[in-house]
Amino acid sequence: MLLLSMAALLTACGGAKLATADEQMARGEYFDAAKTYRKVYNNLDKEHRSLRGEVAFKMAECHRRLRQNARASAAYANAVRYGYQDSLLQLHLAETLHADGKYAPAIEAYNSYLEEHPDDVKARNGLAGARMGLEKKSGTRYVVRNAKLFNSRRSDYAPMYYDNSYDRLYFTTTNEKVNGSHRSEINGMKKADVWMVTKNERGQWNRPEPVEGELNSEIEEGIVSFSPDGSTMYLTCARREPNANTGVEIFTSQRSDAQWSKPVKFEITADTLSSYGHPAVSPDGNWLYFTSDMPGGSGGRDIWRINLKDRVGSLENLGEWINTPGDEMFPYMRSDSVLYFASDGHPGLGGLDIFKAVMTKSGGWNVSNMGSPINSAADEFGITFGPGETGYFSTNREDMRGYDHIYSFELPEIKVTISGWVLDRDEEPVPNAVIRIVGNDGSNQKQIAKPDGSFSFPLDRGVSYVMLAGAKGYLNAKQEFTSDLAEEDADYEVDFILASITKPVVIDNIFYDFDKATLRPESKTALDEMAQVLRDNPNVTIEMASHTDRIGTDEYNIKLSSRRAQSVIDYLISVGIDPRRLQSQGYGKSRPKTITKKLAREYPQFAEGQVLDQEFVESLSPEDQEVADQINRRTEFQVLSIDYQMY
Repeated sequence: MLLLSMAALLTACGGAKLATADEQMARGEYFDAAKTYRKVYNNLDKEHRSLRGEVAFKMAECHRRLRQNARASAAYANAVRYGYQDSLLQLHLAETLHADGKYAPAIEAYNSYLEEHPDDVKARNGLAGARMGLEKKSGTRYVVRNAKLFNSRRSDYAPMYYDNSYDRLYFTTTNEKVNGSHRSEINGMKKADVWMVTKNERGQWNRPEPVEGELNSEIEEGIVSFSPDGSTMYLTCARREPNANTGVEIFTSQRSDAQWSKPVKFEITADTLSSYGHPAVSPDGNWLYFTSDMPGGSGGRDIWRINLKDRVGSLENLGEWINTPGDEMFPYMRSDSVLYFASDGHPGLGGLDIFKAVMTKSGGWNVSNMGSPINSAADEFGITFGPGETGYFSTNREDMRGYDHIYSFELPEIKVTISGWVLDRDEEPVPNAVIRIVGNDGSNQKQIAKPDGSFSFPLDRGVSYVMLAGAKGYLNAKQEFTSDLAEEDADYEVDFILASITKPVVIDNIFYDFDKATLRPESKTALDEMAQVLRDNPNVTIEMASHTDRIGTDEYNIKLSSRRAQSVIDYLISVGIDPRRLQSQGYGKSRPKTITKKLAREYPQFAEGQVLDQEFVESLSPEDQEVADQINRRTEFQVLSIDYQMY
C-alpha cells in the first residue's frame, strides 16, 4: 500500500515522474532532467525524507554536470540534510562548493570525505586547491578582460586562432542566431555552431559571423583546431539519437574557396560507447590530441593523442603526469613540447582550471597551474595564444546561469630600467658624458647623457651589468650591479660623480686623530673608492695632497700635512696601486680652499669664489671660523698625467 501511494505521488502534479527524470539523466539530458527532478522534489512532502534526499542528490548531479555549481552545492546540501547515503556525496559537495568559491566550507567537506577515504587522490588534490584559493597565493601578473564583442547572451567558448597571422579567430557559440530551432536537452540552449571573427585593415576585430559553407547544421558543432596549412578543421560534433546516450565524436571539415565542407567523422577506434572530443593538432601537424572517456585512462575524461601520419598502433594516453581521476579536457599544443589543458583533478582554484605542461627530456611533463586571474573558482578552459603572452580563453565566471564567455588575457611586459645622472664633484651636469652598459647576457648599450646629465637604459631581469661613464676632461667611473628576478616593474638608480682632470678633487670622509697622521678606520671606505677610481683609470698618475687649517706655524703644518698625505699613499699601495702612479705632497695652510658652487649651496654664508684665507676667516664669527677651518682641513688629489704606460 505504501509503495502504491508513493508511486501515485510521483506521477502527480503535472505528470512529473522520477522514472522520466532518471531516463533523461541516463541519456545525458541534464538540463531536462534537472527540471524534471525539481518538479518531483517540489511535489514531495517533507515527510518523505528519504525520497527527497535521493531526488536532491540526482538533481545536484545534473547541475554539477551543467557546471551550475551554486545550484549543485545547494542540492547536495539538501541531500545531506535528508540523510541520503552515497559514497561520493561529500566529495561532490566539496567540489561544487570549491567551484563556487566557498573555500572554507569546501575544505570542511573535503576533510569530512577524506576521513572515510584517506587515499582518494582527487579529494586530496581538491583540498590542496581549496587551501590555495583560501590563502590567495596563486596571483600572477596576467590581465584578463571580458571580450564583450565576441560574447552573446548564451554560451560562447573555445576560441582558436586560425593561423599565426592572428587575424582570424574561430569559436563555439550557442547564440540565438545559430542553425536549428531545437534546444539541447543537455544544457537547454540552442545547439552550438562554429562562428568566427576577422580583423579589419586597422587591426580591429569585426563583429562575429557564422563560418561559410556546410559546416554548421542542426546538430552541435564546435571546439575546433586546424592543420598547420589551414586546409583541415578538426571539430567536435554531438551524436544524438533517440533513446541513446548522448556522446561526442571528432569530425573533419575541408576548406576550399573560403568555404568549409560538411563534416566527416574521423575514426579513432571502433569503440562506439566512448566519447571523443576537443581535438588539438600539434604545431608540426603530426599528432592529434583529444579528450576521451575510453577505457584505459586514469578515470573520468583523459587526454590522449594519435599520430595523424600513421594512426595504426599510435594511440596513447598522456599518462599520470597529465591525467588524474578527475577530468582533463580541452588540450592545446602551443609548441611541440608545451601543452595547455583544463582539469578539475589537479589542485586548482575551483571547477576546471587551466594548466601548463612542459615536456621533460625524459618524456614526462612538468605541470603547473596558471594561477589567478586566468583561473578562478569558476570553470576556465579552451585557451588559445596569439602573439607573445596574449590570447583568449573561456570561463563561466560571473554568470549565475553557468554560461561560458570568452575573455582575453595579456601578460604585460616587465619594464626594468636603470637611470641616473652624470655629475661632476660640484654636482653639476657633465657635458656630453658617454655611458656604456654591458650585461653578462651579451647585451651592450651606449648612450650620451642629456644636457641635464640624466640617462636611462632598459634592462632584463636577473642579469649582471657593468656600467662605465666618461667624458672629455674627466676620469672614468664604473658601477656594477645585478638586476633581481622579481616579476615586477623596477627602476634602479645610479649616479656617476666624475672627477675633473684639470683641477684638484677633494676626497671626503678622510679622518685622522688630532695632531696625528694616522688614518682612522672610518676612512677606509673613501680610500677604497679612491683606489677603485685609479683601477678604472689605469693610465692616470696623481698627486695626493693634504691641507691644514690656519692654526699653527707654517713649518708645523707642512710637516703634518706631508705625513698625512703619505699615509694615504701608503694605504693605496697596500691595496695594490702601483707606487709609480702616486706622489704625496703636504701644503699645510698655504693653499686655502676656494668656495665652489657645491660648497656655496651647502654653506650659504660663503659666496661662490670666496677664498678662505686667514684674513677672511679671522673676520668671521667664531661659529663660522670653525666651519671655514673644517673646509680647509682636507685631502685631495690632482691628476698629473693621463698617459702612464701608454707607450
